[in-house]
Amino acid sequence: MKARISAFLPFLLLGLSGCGTGGSGSNTPPPATYTVGGFVNDLVNSPVTLLNNGKDKVTVPTYGFFTFPTKLSSGSAYDITVGTQPTNGQTCIVQNPTGIATANVNSIIVFCLAPFTIGGTVFGLSGSGLALQDNGADTLHIQSNGAFQFSSSITYGDSYVVTVSAQPTNPTQHCTVTNANGTPQDNVANILVSCTSAEAKWTWMGGSQSTALAGIYGQQGIASPGNNPGARGEGVSWTDPSGNFWIFGGTYSGAGNNLNDLWKYSSGEWTWVNGSSAGNNQQGVYGTLSTPSPNNVPGARIEAVSWTDSSGDLWLFGGYGSDGIAYHYYNDLWRFSKNEWTWISGSSQPDQPSVYGTLGVASSKNVPGARSGAMSWRDASNNLWLLGGRDVNLSGSGGSSRDQNDLWKFNGSEWTWITGSNDPTTAQSGVYGTLGTPAPANTPGAREDGATWTDLSGAFWLFGGTGQDSAGNSGNLNDLWRFKDGQWTWMAGSNLVGDLGTFGTMGVADPANIPPARAGALAWTDAAGNLWLFGGGGYDRSGGDGALNDLWRYSGGQWTYMSGSQLARQPSSYGPLGTISSQSLPGGCSGNMRWIDKAGRLWAYCENNNDQEGLITSANDLWVYQP
Repeated sequence: MKARISAFLPFLLLGLSGCGTGGSGSNTPPPATYTVGGFVNDLVNSPVTLLNNGKDKVTVPTYGFFTFPTKLSSGSAYDITVGTQPTNGQTCIVQNPTGIATANVNSIIVFCLAPFTIGGTVFGLSGSGLALQDNGADTLHIQSNGAFQFSSSITYGDSYVVTVSAQPTNPTQHCTVTNANGTPQDNVANILVSCTSAEAKWTWMGGSQSTALAGIYGQQGIASPGNNPGARGEGVSWTDPSGNFWIFGGTYSGAGNNLNDLWKYSSGEWTWVNGSSAGNNQQGVYGTLSTPSPNNVPGARIEAVSWTDSSGDLWLFGGYGSDGIAYHYYNDLWRFSKNEWTWISGSSQPDQPSVYGTLGVASSKNVPGARSGAMSWRDASNNLWLLGGRDVNLSGSGGSSRDQNDLWKFNGSEWTWITGSNDPTTAQSGVYGTLGTPAPANTPGAREDGATWTDLSGAFWLFGGTGQDSAGNSGNLNDLWRFKDGQWTWMAGSNLVGDLGTFGTMGVADPANIPPARAGALAWTDAAGNLWLFGGGGYDRSGGDGALNDLWRYSGGQWTYMSGSQLARQPSSYGPLGTISSQSLPGGCSGNMRWIDKAGRLWAYCENNNDQEGLITSANDLWVYQP
């Protein structure tokens, strides 16, 4: 009897369902149900187990479609997770894991990722014994420059930290790691290891290891060991006949807060001499043209031109600054003598166009237009020579700016337009001619922030900057030029922008060597007539960019890579204060504030980019390099 009841139960229930309670006779359909599934990508012969809402399970053996065995009622939520990862080292992650089922679901994608390899490139290695580690283990011994890869991989979601566990010897070197850590989403190949000479050449002389510090002015005119100009970049510098160092202006910590303070460094102490201690884009006080006054002072600015004449007077031309409302270019010429400024030439109003006059003919009416980042030399006759820079604009009354390639001479009272273009509408391309051959038609392209030297014969030298190449492209340059007997000669480097240079072997001259393209480098000539180049902002060996700290020497027609990193954005390494040390090396350095003392040593007050993330920060540390 029990068995027969069981057999007829479905029919009984069906009949009851038709009776209802109100006699309406309507049927209620069962709720809709939907499948839940998707696709597994890149799974290789090792199953992954997936869960829906923590319990409904499906095992997927390899890449392909999947569907959970249990359907969901309409309006039900789903939440897909990985229950068991593959045993082959892959890590599977779920995309679009949650939602509400209102139709069949087939949009769930599962990505199965292979373990990530960790590697990069080594530059500048000449010693032996370099060893790297990942996460404090997996030691990798590096034998040569080039690509490297750790033997162990890491799974998705894990992090890597690459360190130097042993520095090279024979010769002794110091290697640093850029892009040293992270949590990868793919194979890692951008770790950069740069090895530099550990020879004791640099001395950290003063200032702070911290960045963006304000100046300590003390009492005006009084030297003190506690005084310091503070962090700044793009100021100008001089060396007077007594060997004292001077700096003027610049910008505080890259914040657009331009300065007009004048400082002197003598016997290891700074003196605030002139200008405002308040910063904040102070306006100039011009007084009467050609009349010195203790009240006169140039306005706050960056990227001016400076030089010292044979009498020891300090000179300043042009630059870029703010009047408190907008930023402007200047063409005012100033002289600082006997503790007073004198406005010598140019306009007291900003954004003035050039007055060229006749090519090669001096005139009291001639004057270069307002500009910043111009390049300069002083000849044996005490004349100032001025090249290019960034022009105010195309019309002199507002609008866009451009780089120039006009060359000027100032004899102390009059300007002469010597070479280059006077076209106010076009940034001129370089005319390179034949490498090593002077010609009247040769001329560097329009540019700003190139590095300049004067050799022992009195010839002018120019390297790089930002400007125009032979094809009219704009960018950083690494061309080397000489100006002698009224003609330009292209001496080395590329005639196109963006060249990454050739470092060769550290300490070994080679005709193939050339520094990478850059602007704002520090340059000087030593007692033997060799040309030196340090830092700047531009490209490194890997194609990255930022502030550089590589040091180069040009002698006998060949470049030699002397020290520093082949990579940009290197932090400073501070050895003992005031002591030459193999531990000391300035980080990426640009900004043009440098001096050469009577012993032929370079003193550098750098605008540093010493943040590995690329954040530009100004510093106030002072360095000395002993050739």
